[in-house]
Amino acid sequence: MRSDWRLRLGLCLLLALPGSVRAAEIELLVQTSPLAGYQYHAGPALWPLMRVGDALSLVREPSNPYDPKAIRVEWHGAPIGFVPKIDNLDLARLMDGGLKPAARIVHLQASRDPWRRVLFEVYLDRAPQEPATIPASSKDKRQVQHQSPVP
Repeated sequence: MRSDWRLRLGLCLLLALPGSVRAAEIELLVQTSPLAGYQYHAGPALWPLMRVGDALSLVREPSNPYDPKAIRVEWHGAPIGFVPKIDNLDLARLMDGGLKPAARIVHLQASRDPWRRVLFEVYLDRAPQEPATIPASSKDKRQVQHQSPVP
């Protein structure tokens, strides 16, 4: 499981960047993970269409009966799997706090092992539009103020 302090340090460094740096040039890599549950969703049917670099959507599923921190991964609106349970705690906290991370495919491998088929990365852009609360736990909610880039 990833350490929460590393994620917080990365967010602080991201927010401390000078406003003169163009927002589109800066991304904070949050994590790289294999796709969980690939074989149970539309992944196998969509495999021939997927390409490295394709954007993925992340959708929180707090009412998921198997994992209240579940995050569904979608390719062009079709569910292809989930963020692995071992990697979803910090990411779920970010999303629950209002941040909208982006994701993309970074590796595709034709393998019998479904855990090796799709590797994806999750990242944050430099210019969030609104202040967000990033809860460290269910009892700890801190406000993070984001500054707009100065032209």
